[in-house]
Amino acid sequence: MWTSASRGRMADIEKRSKRYPTDLTDREWAVVAPFLPQTARSGRQRSVDLREVLNAIRYLARTGCGWRMLPKDFPPWQTVYWWFRRFIRLFLFRTIHNTALMIDRERAGREASPTGGILDSQSVKAPQGKARGFDAGKKVNGRKRHIAVDTDGRLLMVNLTTADISDSAGAQMILDAVRKRWPFLKHLFADGAYDRKQLMDKAAYRDFIVEVVRRIDKEPGFKVLPRRWVVERSFGWMVRWRRLVRDYEERTDVSEAMIHVAMGGLLLRRIAH
Repeated sequence: MWTSASRGRMADIEKRSKRYPTDLTDREWAVVAPFLPQTARSGRQRSVDLREVLNAIRYLARTGCGWRMLPKDFPPWQTVYWWFRRFIRLFLFRTIHNTALMIDRERAGREASPTGGILDSQSVKAPQGKARGFDAGKKVNGRKRHIAVDTDGRLLMVNLTTADISDSAGAQMILDAVRKRWPFLKHLFADGAYDRKQLMDKAAYRDFIVEVVRRIDKEPGFKVLPRRWVVERSFGWMVRWRRLVRDYEERTDVSEAMIHVAMGGLLLRRIAH
């Protein structure tokens, strides 16, 4: 949880280091370093600093700049992009994010693997996407992010589809994959768009309980619905990283990696400071 003391501490770190706010601090680097590829014992030795590569990727995700517009303080953009694609193939960003998530849950006095979560989706424009669809409800031509978060808003699973895919269809894909990653997850909360027979049948088959939280239309004014606000806050955390305000990537695996870079960066800063 951010407080005035923690904000002041981060400002002091940035002032002393004379670098960008997105750069990994020493404590964050100590968490990340064990997951990075080791230097080969034979052959040509690595000349690039992988810490600077990660700093460049985090800078790009946070500011929304293009690869060719990375500042000269970082390695050449071609080098950064090459390592970025290699990290995607190694599932590095997902591994760092999931590890930081479990550490943060344990720090909060919870079990490392969650038992409850919330489902929701977000439609965003995808001007460079190879495959796009039109979401008639949101009037958006692009992609849809189907996500599951735990009861505190930490990202558990993300599934990217074209925007014309319904919420319930996207959730079925999440149910197929989330049990392998989080085996103790049992109870899921969702809104009325997920109250569909095919989804409920699959949830029962997969031994999930999907609880639909209904809107309170009878009471006037804005009402905060139980559980539903948690996932909306997660979307708010996500779009603070400007690269995620829209989906600028051609490939969905690159888009998913950017989401894990952003959400993993938030968790790393939380557990390290």
